Formats: sequence, C-alpha cells, structure tokens
Amino acid sequence: MLVTFRSTATESITMFQDVAIQLLKLMGATGRIPGALGPEDVGDALQKLEHATEQIKAGTHVTAARPADNEDAQNEDEDEEREAPVDLATRAVPLLSILKRAAAANAEVMWEAKGK
Repeated sequence: MLVTFRSTATESITMFQDVAIQLLKLMGATGRIPGALGPEDVGDALQKLEHATEQIKAGTHVTAARPADNEDAQNEDEDEEREAPVDLATRAVPLLSILKRAAAANAEVMWEAKGK
C-alpha cells in the first residue's frame, strides 16, 4: 500500500507504507494512517526526523532492515549484481522537504493511505 503526505504549503508525495510508518515514528508520530500534524507540531517533528536521519547517516541509529520476502532465495552471484538498497535517511529527504516548507509557512501536514 502507498501513503500520500500533503500540506497546503507544498506538493504531495507518495511513498510505500512500510517506509512511511518508519519515518512517521522517527518524527514522533504514532505511525497510524491516516494522521496529521497541526502547524504547531510540524517544527518539532521536523527536528526529530532531521536528528534521526543524521544518526542513520552516522551509523549510530539502529533501524531493523527487514529483508525482502525472497531474499534468502538469492545466490551469491545475484547478490554481486544487486544494487544496494536505498537507506532510510535518503528515503526521508522528500518528507523532510515537506516538513521544512510546512514549518516555514506555519501549515499542517497530513497523510493518508492511497490505494490498496
């Protein structure tokens, strides 16, 4: 499933639900979908997510990376050709952008499930 983040201050973004839930929890939200942050809460959420992404980049933040469902079926030759997964700090960049712009505009941020 996909999750769409919206704010009146910026365009919307859509990401996979598992990534969205991880990022929501890093910014201090419950991880429930749908949800929202009022304008007064956006700055705090932004600071928490920025801090968490800095820790991830520094290698000091522990996030359990869930292996793909078929990962154990891979052999070593295929592993060498496989690209490295995108880390959570990189996946957070679009959400950080929305939070920064919403904080600057004193606007809310909302998220909801998209499709099934």
